[in-house]
Amino acid sequence: MSIKTNLIGRLRNTSLPTSHALMPLFEAIVNSIHSIEECSEDMTEGRIAVEILRLQQINLDLNDQTETKEKIIGFKITDNGIGFNDNNMKSFETLDSDYKVDKGCRGIGRLLWLKAFNRVEINSSYLDTELKNRAFSFDAKYGVKKIDSSSPQKQRLTSVELQEFDDKFRLASPKTLETISNSILEHCLWYFVREGGAPEITIKDGNATIHLDDLYESYMHDSAQIDRINIGDNEFVITHIKFRASSAKNHVLSFCAANRLVKEEPLTNKIPGLHGKISDDKGDFVYSCYIGSQYLDKKVRSERIGFNIEENSIEGLFKGQDLSFKEIRKAIYPKIQEQLEDSLKANIEAGRERLFKFVAEKAPRYRPIINRMTEAELVVDSNISDNDLDLYLHKQLTALEREILKKGHSLLTPEHGEKPSEYISRIQEYLSDVSDMKKSDLADYLCHRKVVIDLFEKALEKDSSGKYVTEDIIHELIMPMGEDSNTAEPVDCNLWLLDERLSFHDYLASDKTLKSMPITGSTETKEPDICSLNYYDTPLLMSERDTAPLASIVVVEIKRPMRNDAKTGEENDPIEQALGYLKRIRDGKAKTPAGRPIPKSSNIPGYCYIVCDLTESIINRCDMHDLIVTSDHMGYFGYKSKYKAYIEVISFDKLVDSAKQRNRVFFDKLGLPTS
Repeated sequence: MSIKTNLIGRLRNTSLPTSHALMPLFEAIVNSIHSIEECSEDMTEGRIAVEILRLQQINLDLNDQTETKEKIIGFKITDNGIGFNDNNMKSFETLDSDYKVDKGCRGIGRLLWLKAFNRVEINSSYLDTELKNRAFSFDAKYGVKKIDSSSPQKQRLTSVELQEFDDKFRLASPKTLETISNSILEHCLWYFVREGGAPEITIKDGNATIHLDDLYESYMHDSAQIDRINIGDNEFVITHIKFRASSAKNHVLSFCAANRLVKEEPLTNKIPGLHGKISDDKGDFVYSCYIGSQYLDKKVRSERIGFNIEENSIEGLFKGQDLSFKEIRKAIYPKIQEQLEDSLKANIEAGRERLFKFVAEKAPRYRPIINRMTEAELVVDSNISDNDLDLYLHKQLTALEREILKKGHSLLTPEHGEKPSEYISRIQEYLSDVSDMKKSDLADYLCHRKVVIDLFEKALEKDSSGKYVTEDIIHELIMPMGEDSNTAEPVDCNLWLLDERLSFHDYLASDKTLKSMPITGSTETKEPDICSLNYYDTPLLMSERDTAPLASIVVVEIKRPMRNDAKTGEENDPIEQALGYLKRIRDGKAKTPAGRPIPKSSNIPGYCYIVCDLTESIINRCDMHDLIVTSDHMGYFGYKSKYKAYIEVISFDKLVDSAKQRNRVFFDKLGLPTS
């Protein structure tokens, strides 16, 4: 029983993305190559001419004097192959023909013609005891339709003219002679690389012509190298090609079927050292790897725009029956690395040096993970930016932390049949990993401290207009304004600049009204720069008291650098301001952050810090409050018995110098400069 074919329906079910707009042209050219192979073993006798057909457009805008590029309306492909003899004609009229299946033909190439072109005209002179001629048209409406033609040519000659380029494909297609020629060469490259080579192929656009042989030679950096590898039960042929660096190509991995390019993917950064330029004794080059196999021939989709291959291996019942792209790459990459070994050495060394230098000088927090990274993971592009390198190392750190966390969850459960010595060894290995991670966290925090100190020191300098920054800038570096412990990020609270003990607090507020702070109980709207409550609770000691132990209250006042207008009165004297805030908090009966009253709140120890430059007016106020100058004359201190408060006036220079001194030993260990 014969089954009829609906050509229009068949076309509707044939896929051709606009990104493959030139695929019909490629199919026609490959058909011409096969046609030449049928009648001659000597490819040098073959001739294929591709003509780009354009429509002259008239520019109707008389004010625009620029020329309008002629749009492409079709292509004409002419060859001196065997032509449309009876066997080839019969195959053409049979959809999904298997006439040339041994060449990887699927019998649907002509369907792709009608996906992108409305009409195809074919004129063929072929030899059948004598020279004969056959001419016909091909379109979706009428299928194959005979055309009356003139007498045969004096030689075998077949022309296929793809007419009326569909707009959506035309707009997505390359437009220039150069880009079209490059695309054809890339698609048909195997025919140039293989033993025996390709026929002579020329691309003509008006008066300009490109010979693909010349283009191929101009691109080639060195002769192609052939390699073979078995993946499972399938043999793969690997063709290593080095293009000249000026060819504007990128390092790519190309999957081919039936000697045609089907799928390309970038190789940059997939092979250690394969990024940017690579060189050999002949100079710089760009690498391409072409892979062919009967397995790929079998798995290629009928339209030859992809493969019926899964990205990852299938698990379960059908595991191992089919190869995945991941399995293929895993086998191919080492072959590529082996082929390029000498050329990649310089890039690998430069990349490692870039990574180690970055970690040593700018990101010591990653030092603990370097010894746990593989050789391949230590190789980066030597031109990578600091930002991208930081992101890359952070990704490695996160992956390692995830692995350690995963290992930790199962650590306390001995594995089946595990010996005590093995279990202890596993615990020790885990503790070593954790130790390294904690070192990384510490390094990260100390780097943060280094940056804060540097920014603070920079903020004390005059700007380009000769003015000093306002106290707001200084304030933000110590503690974000308008925030408290419930909203501020811990890393943004830098009270350690004043005193390491201030890093430990139960409640902290910055530039918020006394009324809004849960620790004060005050109804006033005064805003101290920084207010902190320490609520001591020592779990290692037992107490018979039912009430909470005493807390401490810290008030910090910050003044603009070089401000010299301090005088008597709470509005003008930062010392009086701090003491005033302390008194208001006590008068409001201070509470814990949870809102529980703290007994004898009037006796809560108070600490007042004033951060400023020791200008003449500030020194006078310190003297009026009977404060004692420090031995280095960079600050004042004292105790106000009436307020039960310790007072310390710290100069900006003293604050920066003390912070550096306290962190110097840690910075030295990390290789960070302290000046």
